Amino acid sequence: MRDLGVGFGYLIKGQRWVARHGRRFGFGLLPGLITLVLYAAALTALALWGEDFVAWATPFADDWSSPWPGLFRGLLTAVLFALSLLLAVITFTAVTLLIGQPFYESLSESVDRDVSPDGTAPESNLPLWRELWISGRDSLRIVVRAALWGVLLFALGFIPVAGQTVVPVLGFFVTGFFLTEELTAVALQRRDVALRDRLALLRSRKTLIWGFGTPLAVAFLVPFVAVFLMPGAVAGATLLARDLRGEETAGDATDRQPQDAAS
Repeated sequence: MRDLGVGFGYLIKGQRWVARHGRRFGFGLLPGLITLVLYAAALTALALWGEDFVAWATPFADDWSSPWPGLFRGLLTAVLFALSLLLAVITFTAVTLLIGQPFYESLSESVDRDVSPDGTAPESNLPLWRELWISGRDSLRIVVRAALWGVLLFALGFIPVAGQTVVPVLGFFVTGFFLTEELTAVALQRRDVALRDRLALLRSRKTLIWGFGTPLAVAFLVPFVAVFLMPGAVAGATLLARDLRGEETAGDATDRQPQDAAS
């Protein structure tokens, strides 16, 4: 259980790190804001025309007697919007990281240098297009896994009592795990750790991962909160990645002054 507190501590330390490096925090807001606008537009369109889409997709219900067509299509519309909202929460981090890949790579490297005993950080020798390809490919694989979990949890939500109590809690833990995978991927990919090995690392310290990712999953339900927490989440995930890899950390990066103006 101690790892739960340690994981949450990395989340706090990451926010403190970016608070002391204001320029990186400012640039880190841009990818989140862009993603938020895109997702808000998509969800708004779904809210406006989702019912029409469901009616178009279910012509067989036209001949049903009233009120069953309206009830059936209303339920499907609610299910469609709920699943879309869940998918938006799960994929928000992946899309934001993809949009902000160059900045978040730089931010993660800065954290590594700040806490490394010798002041160095692992660097990727791959060209940017290759990094984007690997990041996008791995993110898609994670989104598919997360979506399958989402469908399963949504189905379990219809179980009386447990569906309204236990299942939502499990949903936050599952979402927290996948959020942490996406965030730690920034640091671990620079270390040439493949997706399968990253997942094995995270599963080996599940309580640590839940301590970091579950509070973040709850916070990310509020879109504007997600935007403001993203830079610190990347910084905290870098510290967590060092822990998972057993790398030595020199002191507390959040208690040291920025090394230079560019930080």
